[in-house]
Amino acid sequence: MPAYVIVIREEAIKDAESFTEYQRRTRENRGDVQLIPRVIYGKTQVLEGEAPDGVVVLEFPSMEEARAWYDSPGYQNALPYRLKSARHRAFIVEGL
Repeated sequence: MPAYVIVIREEAIKDAESFTEYQRRTRENRGDVQLIPRVIYGKTQVLEGEAPDGVVVLEFPSMEEARAWYDSPGYQNALPYRLKSARHRAFIVEGL
C-alpha cells in the first residue's frame, strides 16, 4: 500500500541559506529509494483554515519505506537545515 510523506511549511522562509543547503543535501543524498515527488511547493487554494506557506508530498511504496527514507543518514544529514529555515510539520500517511 503506498504511503505519502507530507511536509507543510507553516511560515515564510526565515533562513534562505539553510533552506538552500537543505535542498542541495536532499538532492545529493536521495540514494536508491523509490520515491515519487507528487507535490513540490505548488500553488495552493485554501478551502478551510490557514494557508500553508508551502507543501511537499512524496509517494513511497509503503509506510516502512517512507520511514526508512526519513530516518536514513542522508535525509537526517539534511533535516537540521530545513528545521532551521522555517517552521514545518511533517508526517507519513498511508494511501489506498
